[in-house]
Amino acid sequence: MRTALVGCGKVGQTHAIALRELAESEFVAVCDADGQRAKVFAERFGVRGYTDLGAMLAETKPNAICVCTPHPLHAGAVIRAAEFGVSALVEKPLAASLADCDAMLAASRKAGTKLGVISQRRYYEAVRRMKAAIDAGKIGTPILGVFQMFSWRDQAYYQSDAWRGKWDSEGGGVLVNQSPHHLDLLQWFMGDIDEITGVWANFNHPYIEVEDTALAMIRFKSGALGSIVATLTTKPGIYAKVHVHGSNAASVGVETDRGATFVAGVSEPTDPPLNDLWTIPGEEALLPQFQADDRAVFKQVKAATHYHALQIKDFLQAVRDDRPPEVTGETGRRVVEMFTAIYRSNRERRSIKFPLEA
Repeated sequence: MRTALVGCGKVGQTHAIALRELAESEFVAVCDADGQRAKVFAERFGVRGYTDLGAMLAETKPNAICVCTPHPLHAGAVIRAAEFGVSALVEKPLAASLADCDAMLAASRKAGTKLGVISQRRYYEAVRRMKAAIDAGKIGTPILGVFQMFSWRDQAYYQSDAWRGKWDSEGGGVLVNQSPHHLDLLQWFMGDIDEITGVWANFNHPYIEVEDTALAMIRFKSGALGSIVATLTTKPGIYAKVHVHGSNAASVGVETDRGATFVAGVSEPTDPPLNDLWTIPGEEALLPQFQADDRAVFKQVKAATHYHALQIKDFLQAVRDDRPPEVTGETGRRVVEMFTAIYRSNRERRSIKFPLEA
């Protein structure tokens, strides 16, 4: 598959490494609004560099692109690609607004192209193990899902890119940037949502416009309940976890991040993702072995790029084989629906019923 990249920033490096190394990929071009950055990036990866997306699509004719621009710019790149019959895999979140999500989905459906969104934590061994146990009914039915993130971002992080920390150029704070992976996991484990009640605040980042903390309560269509606590106020960062408790009183959980969540293209995960909770009857004693196995895997791979590569590989195979990717655009819209509901609930001081219209 001929591949290209749009957005030569920090996370763009992660995608570019995968596009260069995957057997499914012939990496041909990159595009960025900053001509010098595109030039340097293109030279590093041995591809053609562009500042005009239409020119790149017309001249290099990729089968698929990875979109790594700031969130509010995702829609424009995806819609332009669809006009050229090119599929797009978008960094999380799919977009900053439901209107953008709907426009992207409509363009992809009209063109018959594939649309996916990055959620590479789905590929963590501990997450896969947890999903398999839930699907096998080992905890009965999920009745309570909990996502907790106690992370940290400093002023230097927000100053590293001009678009960070602003409503118009980032689209939100901890909910939009740091939480989408875990919002996706929570709904993947628990099922469709009926309503959300949420609040947000900015406690100790006065130099940004957006929230550094958000809380929410969820009622799922199954009748199960859920909770979200996500914050960037805990220095130097403690952990991010998703736990699911079942109707047979068994529980499973994963700690996806120890300390602050890593910044793609800047920092590396320093600790492996691990199952930190496992009380399935007859399997309680397996937890130490699960953790030992996953620590061994973590030592063998470069975690900052390995799991992205697994998902990019799946997406390219989906384009080649004309099947849905594992994480679709519709899946990405559900995450945007979740954080949109929390923002609306905070503004309107009421529960927000699903589904949400743009």
